[in-house]
Amino acid sequence: MTQLLPQTSTVDAAAVPPRADSEVSVQRSLSSETQLSPFVARHLGPTSSDTTAMLAALGYSSLDELITATVPQSIRLRQPLNLPQGLDEAAALGQLKAIAGQNQVWRSYLGLGYANTITPPVIQRNVLENPGWYTQYTPYQPEIAQGRLEALLNFQTLVTDLTGMEIANASLLDEGTAAAEAMTLAFNARKQKDNKTFWISEACHPQTIGVVKTRALPLGIEVVVGDHRTLTFDAPVFGMLLQYPATDGAIYDYADVVGQAHRANVLVTVAADLLSLTLLRPPGEFGADIVVGNTQRFGVPLGFGGPHAAFLATRSAFARKLPGRLVGVSRDTYGNPALRLTLQTREQHIRRDAATSNICTAQVLLAIMASMYAVYHGPEGLRAIATRIHHRAQTLAAALSAAGFALGRDPLFDTLRVTVGDRQAAILARAADYRINLRSLGHDTLVIALDETVTEQDLQDLIAVFIDGQSSKINGQQLTPSIPPTLQRTSAYLTHPTFNRYHSETEMLRYLYRLQAKDLSLATAMIPLGSCTMKLNATAEMVPVTWPEFGQIHPFAPPEQTQGYRQLFADLETWLAEITGFAGVSLQPNAGAQGEYAGLLVIREYHRQRGDEHRQVCLIPQSAHGTNPASAVMAGMTVVPVVCDDDGNIDVADLQAKAEKHSERLAALMVTYPSTHGVFEAAIVEICAIVHRHGGQVYMDGANMNAQVGLCRPADFGADVCHLNLHKTFCIPHGGGGPGVGPIGVKAHLVPYLPSHSLVAGVGGSQGIGAVTSAPWGSASILPISWMYVAMMGSTGLTQATAVAILNANYMAQRLEGHYDILYTGQNGRVAHECILDVRPFKKSADIGVEDVAKRLIDYGFHPPTMSWPVAGTLMVEPTESESKAELDRFCDAMIAIRDEIRAIETGAADDNNLLKNAPHTAADLVAEWNRPYSREQAVFPTAFTREAKFWPAVNRVDQAYGDRNLICSCVGMDAYGDN
Repeated sequence: MTQLLPQTSTVDAAAVPPRADSEVSVQRSLSSETQLSPFVARHLGPTSSDTTAMLAALGYSSLDELITATVPQSIRLRQPLNLPQGLDEAAALGQLKAIAGQNQVWRSYLGLGYANTITPPVIQRNVLENPGWYTQYTPYQPEIAQGRLEALLNFQTLVTDLTGMEIANASLLDEGTAAAEAMTLAFNARKQKDNKTFWISEACHPQTIGVVKTRALPLGIEVVVGDHRTLTFDAPVFGMLLQYPATDGAIYDYADVVGQAHRANVLVTVAADLLSLTLLRPPGEFGADIVVGNTQRFGVPLGFGGPHAAFLATRSAFARKLPGRLVGVSRDTYGNPALRLTLQTREQHIRRDAATSNICTAQVLLAIMASMYAVYHGPEGLRAIATRIHHRAQTLAAALSAAGFALGRDPLFDTLRVTVGDRQAAILARAADYRINLRSLGHDTLVIALDETVTEQDLQDLIAVFIDGQSSKINGQQLTPSIPPTLQRTSAYLTHPTFNRYHSETEMLRYLYRLQAKDLSLATAMIPLGSCTMKLNATAEMVPVTWPEFGQIHPFAPPEQTQGYRQLFADLETWLAEITGFAGVSLQPNAGAQGEYAGLLVIREYHRQRGDEHRQVCLIPQSAHGTNPASAVMAGMTVVPVVCDDDGNIDVADLQAKAEKHSERLAALMVTYPSTHGVFEAAIVEICAIVHRHGGQVYMDGANMNAQVGLCRPADFGADVCHLNLHKTFCIPHGGGGPGVGPIGVKAHLVPYLPSHSLVAGVGGSQGIGAVTSAPWGSASILPISWMYVAMMGSTGLTQATAVAILNANYMAQRLEGHYDILYTGQNGRVAHECILDVRPFKKSADIGVEDVAKRLIDYGFHPPTMSWPVAGTLMVEPTESESKAELDRFCDAMIAIRDEIRAIETGAADDNNLLKNAPHTAADLVAEWNRPYSREQAVFPTAFTREAKFWPAVNRVDQAYGDRNLICSCVGMDAYGDN
């Protein structure tokens, strides 16, 4: 859905004149609480007295003074945001409940890769609704993420075991994008570089075909859709995609076509229903090279399309081409087993335009839910669920066959294709009377996809729908034969003890909490990660996620049943458009990196429609987010880097020179604002104007929007497109590395090209670029979180939050100055909402590197800041607005104490066997032989706080190189941990 707003408040960036401070005062009462909703004080960390003290330490008397000194006056807003006044928690929940009530929860048997499911209450309460799981950050610091890494290793094992493949990643965004990633993997692995044809079976889910086509176009890949039964491989093809079972439920024996494909040097991807593989021969056993799919039916609510954890499994030979993240087994300093993200050099912030994909956000929280569903039920429980579904599908098929209906291809797993002739309209009308949704495949064919929630009464109702309400006995009626022996699974799966141990709720509960205790989350302490904005995810914001009116809606339910969702989307689009100044917003991208990609495709299509297909150069500053270059390459653009000056700002002269050099081919500039160096670049208006003068568009990475909301707007100072990280600025939790939502805002001339969808009318622009995700509105079920945040904060509260985020960052920078160099500052010596601490000098003075400082912070009870990005050897710190002055001081005290520990090495008071080199210290260290020149107390209880509330890392420092040399990426026996 696209919300088009009038542009009365948008300022032409090229015409913004400099203004005196008196002209730009927005009179928002940043230092007053009279206009704030009660919720704002709960969201903000510092109290009024804290704010006064922090401002005094900085030399200001008000927040307005600080913001005037920090944010360039040329881009400041001239009036407050036109948003509703903030509500208290109860009022906001009441309003959203009324909106949710407009949705109608029907029984949806629509299939298309989505199924209703039963979330075990022990998993719903203790994972999905537990801040100890949903507020964690991506496990880049393995010593304090062993619980989550184990859960993800379980996920990878679940996928490899059921698919019959050798290796799987730790989740992808959805089935459609997983299929697109598989196509890209095959494309990069092809032997004949002039072969650019990818073949897709027409039996695949249509939304998957749509996403793959969108992804193929900018790469110059030709997609051919056809019938695999008549495929001859006469023409060159580098890869193919099959659906198993097919979208209409048919189960094909693909062994012959896979054999033919391999003889033609074609890599075969199979999109599989993971639950069906407990009964069906796994793709790995009939030769598949890649297997993709969705784990949604493993206990994850439908949620109108997401978030759900997809997967990609393949052969070990493709391990270094695998997109996304991969959990591997390594060891710590003492040789003990330890988990980590392996092959980390593939991460996009390192490989940039050479990355295997732009995947940055996974679906970790949902992958954990799916893995725990498998742990809870175990292999026999999963097989029992699949068998029950299959038997009910067979029973329904028998009843409909007996009633004279022609059925589709046999065998089937859970989905029936029924030929109904001219009775379709009458059947669908009766289905509506029963509040049942069926899928139409043309004027005379219907599809019924069953799931684990189907009861005997549901079967009776379905039969009544087809035979005009007549009763029918269904017990004992089954079609024979069922799944033939050649297609039945005979191999074992999920044999590891983890999947066979925790089937009682008591054991499962303890397992979940044992893993949770190994992970540092926001429930433990501040997570001061620069660029990642780990702030409060309020309970009131999270509550609506599990309401059935949001969670139990199929993504392709008819629009008349989803009016509540449509209202939610319209509200969010309107609010986000006002916050950013843009004319239109698309909520479809389901991650920040997806937003980048979608925004660049919109720009690409804009140039194409104007006859400027040759505009393919994308200028990207060297300080840009690592996903930026990868996204540009995926969008078919050529990356040209722009250097930064000594102050960390974009070198305007270099930008001007590059823009002039590539003027005829310039497509876009990708810029992050405030910059990734943590400052408001004063030249941003000029930077945008330069690009526009040379015919390019400005794409703004919105990762740092937390420093802009209410103070300035990207569209006003020159951006044409901007993605927003709702999992950063707008309070959707990180979930341990996903879910995320990355909507894009665009100016009016780009609105026609916003992402559309092949199965749902009215999505996106009139000339939309096609779908970038499987579901029309991406991860719809977590959008209520951001709706609640904006509704409770209101215009004044949002602006106050931005100001306090800037205050907190500057206060920390001020306290740490003199102990650490602040690498970059903006006007008046101020930083934006984050700052970079330079620890590189300590390598020479004390042989202490950034990793040593980071690991020692763990001993003080903190998650380390962002390490070695965007500048190697530094720490980037972002406190957010939600942390109190006490927590900020605790962090600063820890950093100052660590500086003293470094100084002891510099002066010779400590030697190589020191606190930092041995960090982090575990509980096991306390009972081991102690041969260190410092005390146990110094090691593990460096502050009074740690003595009262100690967080213990589960392992000592993890050996990163060992894990890469000895790649183990699934649950294994203890013998696998020995030296190889």
